[in-house]
Amino acid sequence: MTDMLKTKDILDEKDKRLRLVSKEVTFPMEKEDIDHINEMIEYLTNSQIEEEAEKYDLRPGMGMAAIQLGIPKRYLTIVHEVEDGFDTYVIVNPKIISNSVEKIYVEEGEGCLSVNREVDGIVPRFARVTVEGYDTDGNQIRIRAREELAIAFQHEIDHLNGVMFYDHIDPKDPFKGQNEYRAI
Repeated sequence: MTDMLKTKDILDEKDKRLRLVSKEVTFPMEKEDIDHINEMIEYLTNSQIEEEAEKYDLRPGMGMAAIQLGIPKRYLTIVHEVEDGFDTYVIVNPKIISNSVEKIYVEEGEGCLSVNREVDGIVPRFARVTVEGYDTDGNQIRIRAREELAIAFQHEIDHLNGVMFYDHIDPKDPFKGQNEYRAI
């Protein structure tokens, strides 16, 4: 566990690389990228298990885009806590191909492993999205996500496009839309 990904390995919002638009991945994927994906999954899983998070000093997170490790390639991982463990998603070259009309927001505010501060405001997100992309072997996959998982996909895909979650918050009226969108 000595080469485990640590919180300090994740780029801070001040790092200009987070504003890069990541490049499409070609297949077969490089071994180094597969290793990074496995490290991301390990970090995200451990960060959501209280004892592990404390033991390794990990900030809790459920998603990570490659650019957050300084890798400008279009892949992301999401480790979503469910009743009996975790559902793990890895998607390469993801695209949102459809979305709901309904918008939602995270009531206590969206967070990000690259943002080490509280950010007040509403980040409007689609309540449901369908994401298409590829698995690590280059097979096409399609994921239908709703609620919290849909927000995670939108947040991570934003990273691949150089967008931070707080870019969606109206600076003049941070809680704009509070009555139009559903809080989750």
